[in-house]
Amino acid sequence: MVECSSKAEDKMILPIFYDVDPDDVKLKTRLYLDALERHEEKFDHDVPQWKEALTEVARIRGLALKDKGHGEIINTIVDEVLIKLTKRRRNLPEHLLGIDDQVEAIMDLLNEGSQDVRYVVIHGMGGIGKTTLASAVFNRIFNKFEGYSFLSDVRESAQHGRIIDLQKQLLLDILGTSIEIHNSVDVGINIISERFRDKKVLVVLDDVDRRDQLSKLAGKSDWFGLGSKIIITTRDINFLPIKEEGEESSWNQGRSKEFKIYEMAEMDSSYALKLFSQHALGMDSPPPQYEDISLKITKKTGGLPLALEVVGSSLFGKNRTIWKDTLKKLDLMPKQEVFGKLKISFDMLDHAQREKYFLTSHVTSLEKRYSIRTISGKLRAISQKSEVLVLTRMSLIKIIETNKLWMHDQLRDLGREIVRREDIDVLGKRSRLWLPKVALDVVRMKEGTDNVVALRLTGGSKLYNFTSDEFSKLPNLRFLELEGGNLVGDFKNCLSKLTWLSWSNCPSELNATNLYLEKLAVLELSGSDITEDWAGWKQFLVSENLKVIHIADCPSLERTPDFSKCQNLKRLVLRGCSTSLVVGGSLSKLEHLKHLTIIGASWLGSNHGDLFRTLLLGSDHSDLFAK
Repeated sequence: MVECSSKAEDKMILPIFYDVDPDDVKLKTRLYLDALERHEEKFDHDVPQWKEALTEVARIRGLALKDKGHGEIINTIVDEVLIKLTKRRRNLPEHLLGIDDQVEAIMDLLNEGSQDVRYVVIHGMGGIGKTTLASAVFNRIFNKFEGYSFLSDVRESAQHGRIIDLQKQLLLDILGTSIEIHNSVDVGINIISERFRDKKVLVVLDDVDRRDQLSKLAGKSDWFGLGSKIIITTRDINFLPIKEEGEESSWNQGRSKEFKIYEMAEMDSSYALKLFSQHALGMDSPPPQYEDISLKITKKTGGLPLALEVVGSSLFGKNRTIWKDTLKKLDLMPKQEVFGKLKISFDMLDHAQREKYFLTSHVTSLEKRYSIRTISGKLRAISQKSEVLVLTRMSLIKIIETNKLWMHDQLRDLGREIVRREDIDVLGKRSRLWLPKVALDVVRMKEGTDNVVALRLTGGSKLYNFTSDEFSKLPNLRFLELEGGNLVGDFKNCLSKLTWLSWSNCPSELNATNLYLEKLAVLELSGSDITEDWAGWKQFLVSENLKVIHIADCPSLERTPDFSKCQNLKRLVLRGCSTSLVVGGSLSKLEHLKHLTIIGASWLGSNHGDLFRTLLLGSDHSDLFAK
């Protein structure tokens, strides 16, 4: 098994320590040593290899199942295997061209067989393929390490104050268990440096742009065991601890040799033409009548894989007039102007498609902490299939793996930049306010306008009481995210167009009156002490437009609320509620339910037979999964 896993990239070992300890297998006790000595008489030449294999396996993080019952053991093994199957490999683009030489270059820089801890930095402009290259390298070598972790969108998480979440994810990925770090970055640093010191690990930090992000996740080589490798992708290397001649900063001292920089070049012209042709024409090379214009467009995209894919996809099936117009627009842009090149495809969308694009770019940035499948389910539950189809065909969003939605960070940033340019000076005139501090200032100062359709009020709003007077300045608000706080006052004429409400740490006593969300389509509530009698149910569960309800980490909720008025509900998730959660019979009235996840509940009620008949035999429940 050890020989097989070392030679094959797609094999890995999952040790199960049953009635033994890892120290037994590492030959630190007499348990295995005595047995091996008895075997030496018959298998003299094999025993040394067996010893090496046992020692090697014991270094791999496995499952300690000593003194566990058989049922618990089976469930634990199945869960662990499913997790590994899900997170082992990174998704790579379908059309992957010219990457083999780049992977080999990174492998040389990593010096994989060496015992030194090596930092390799993949540097290049946005959209050039840094994450794809890091993913390809990760897929190739991750099973050679005792632990591994791929942390995506570090820059994005840091901007929203989620470095601690990244520390927790890093610890979970490599140790296989959740570690409480008490909401302290310093505690997280101490635990990482202590727990990884003797482990050979592979860590990828994707999209880093500040020194403190690196220092809080993989700050020093002595945090990690011998042979560990850290891969960093970034658009800007100015923050890196690379010692320049004559520089003696304490940060740089002794570290310059650890960091190896790989500068990503633009895609080779032949590969660029092939990639563009695959997306624009559905073939590896353009036919004669399209060869000249394809070459010109390819050259103007600057060899950026993302731009080639997006521009090419937007031209698929279009006539030559649109191709010529696109070439003219590209002619007007500087070579490095990624924004303008990507915006060409955005400009081809109609109003409804643009709104769905903005919604996707907003929600994918908010929900990195959740499974992307959850995002996909919410968006698709309230979207026209034709709108999602257009966006996927233009490569502005992608559906990957098992029906999951994904958006490139450059395309997400494109949406934000478009919004920023709506009004450079007056923030309240922008359609979407994603930065919490900016959004909170606009609301507090009552500077909102009817242009605003999306607000993210988190962080500093945890103890703030939002009044109906403040929201009256936002008559067209459709997306609202809250973290803590409360709604105070008469909301009779407020939030009438709200379609998406996401509220974490919502109050157990809601102070709003006459709040009637008749347009609400998605409701998310989490981290709260709400109960079955919570006043908010009567105000939130009234819309026939409600398609998605997601309730998480509300331990005081012991019985499900009345869903009978949510006649068109398609997706219901209940997790982290009371361990004795009682599921009421109102679920039997949800005839359009397509997805149901309920974890830790008692199925009670006089009509539970009707409930199961509805869920399992209903004509519209062919793809329903109950957990």
